[in-house]
Amino acid sequence: MNSKPENLCMAPWTHTYLSPQTERRLCCASREPAQNFKQYIDTEEGTNEYKPQTLEQYWNSERIRRVRMQMLANEVPPECEVCDKKLLNQDVYRDYFNHLFAHKWEDVVLNTDWDGYTTMQPISWDYRFSNLCNFKCRMCGPMLSSAWETEARKQNKIEPWMEKSVKKQIQKFQQDFVEQEFATAVEEHRIEEVYWVGGEPLMYEQHWQYMQRIIELGDGPGLYARYNTNLSRIDYKGVNLYTDILSKIRDWQICASIDGTGAVGEYIRTGLNYKEWLQYFAMGTKIARSDRRKMRIDFTLTLPGLFEIVNICRLARDFNVDILAKVVFAFTPDIAMSPLFLPKHILHAYIDELLLTDYVDNRTIREMLQNLKQRPTFEEEFPDEYAKGRIKGKWRMQALDKLRGGMQFRDTLKTIQAREFWDEIC
Repeated sequence: MNSKPENLCMAPWTHTYLSPQTERRLCCASREPAQNFKQYIDTEEGTNEYKPQTLEQYWNSERIRRVRMQMLANEVPPECEVCDKKLLNQDVYRDYFNHLFAHKWEDVVLNTDWDGYTTMQPISWDYRFSNLCNFKCRMCGPMLSSAWETEARKQNKIEPWMEKSVKKQIQKFQQDFVEQEFATAVEEHRIEEVYWVGGEPLMYEQHWQYMQRIIELGDGPGLYARYNTNLSRIDYKGVNLYTDILSKIRDWQICASIDGTGAVGEYIRTGLNYKEWLQYFAMGTKIARSDRRKMRIDFTLTLPGLFEIVNICRLARDFNVDILAKVVFAFTPDIAMSPLFLPKHILHAYIDELLLTDYVDNRTIREMLQNLKQRPTFEEEFPDEYAKGRIKGKWRMQALDKLRGGMQFRDTLKTIQAREFWDEIC
């Protein structure tokens, strides 16, 4: 049997992803032209017309067959640059899929035609049933948060997918096709791995419904479930996440999002009750029984969060857990929430200071900071757009601060140099 090509990822043979607006992708990290409505990670605008695809239509479509053929030829498809260039984090999704589904390589060889067509069916599911979310994280937006969407509607900022007629079409497609696709996979015992993410997945009724059904069908011992959650809820209609769901499946992992501690954490993730988060996270660590893989801190590095790194490392030590660290996505110079918004001399000086302290003792955090120094700042990457971009970014954050009240963006900048830089933007 042929050996697996180095650049091949098992996702196109095992995994299926669907966004809250029912856009299909290779995975959540794939950078592709939008089908209908552009998401923050997409490379090109969509049509802004709603023309969804069913899983059957997508699974062996021309695009995904082309990706499979490229991978089998040991080429890196353009959709896969996030993993190939480690744009998000050091622990890339490709490695995850290749580890989890290494035993499926023989199936790939036996069940893939010369043109990329495969008779394999997805066994790994990332279906985001809606944008339902009770948080308004400042690096998020309406597509991934219904709370953000509500706020945008009040300001009459209506994106094409938010139009009433389009929303009805999306909801109908979700009910008529998406729910049926997932339910059929459950009933046919075809789900080996599921990734619950949102929106906020623990707000989804579908999460509780399908996880209980998988357990009822006797498939719990074969299921691996991953969560990316704000951990604001662990109970639903008398069912407890830890004792009634996770204790009855083969394995699980919760990446609990927290991007700063205390008031700064609550500023970054509007809706967060930090004390409650600590309580629910502590419950999870007890259920995990010292297995560091099960409960993890999911830390997205933002500019305000840059000054919280020591606190995040301390939090991980206190709970004896690992950190999943990534840098907030940014493909334009007006994203003030990104640490790359800072000028190079300010950013690098503070990173060097962090790397010298014994308090930043987490390997993942240190690798992320070292990698961040290798990336161009916005000033370097967008020399012609940076001056206007930083003004636009500041105005956006100030408008959001005024709308939501409380702590201001400037309050989160903990060095004189960072505050002076912010004050000089006009």
